[in-house]
Amino acid sequence: MKALIISADNFEDSELLFPYYRLKEEGFEVDIASIARGKINGKHGYEVVVNRALRDVDPNEYDALILPGGKAPAALRKERAAVEIAKDFFRRNKPVAAICHGPQILITAGVLTGRRATCYRSVAEELKESGAFYEDSEVVVDGNLVTSRQPSDLPAFMREIVSLLRKASQ
Repeated sequence: MKALIISADNFEDSELLFPYYRLKEEGFEVDIASIARGKINGKHGYEVVVNRALRDVDPNEYDALILPGGKAPAALRKERAAVEIAKDFFRRNKPVAAICHGPQILITAGVLTGRRATCYRSVAEELKESGAFYEDSEVVVDGNLVTSRQPSDLPAFMREIVSLLRKASQ
């Protein structure tokens, strides 16, 4: 199976790195896409190599989409390609996981109406305004959608992502 992580500069380091390595540990191929190829830098100094530009991503090649938080989603939600990729995953009912500020991309994509979700507390009002049912929980699973609030929720977030991906591969 193959997963796509979309991020940009000022990502929350642990929210990108933890899923990246955990999925690789499970045997997944993982690509990191951003506005351009090259490198992106996390809020806490980690540098990550981007191997796909958003414009070159074909969502058909991937089984899951991961959207880490930090300040990156605020920039990515302005990128038409990022929003279209998110919409495509929802149209095809493929697994999508977003943590912290990651749901901002999904809010812009207009795919959360009627869905149960969580996010970082400063995004909660916007999430509700998008038509989602906000839950203040470490992880919320609604069909193909997995969401969490913050770095301390990463163990629960990854447990549910891995569980969802295992079911999808059967």
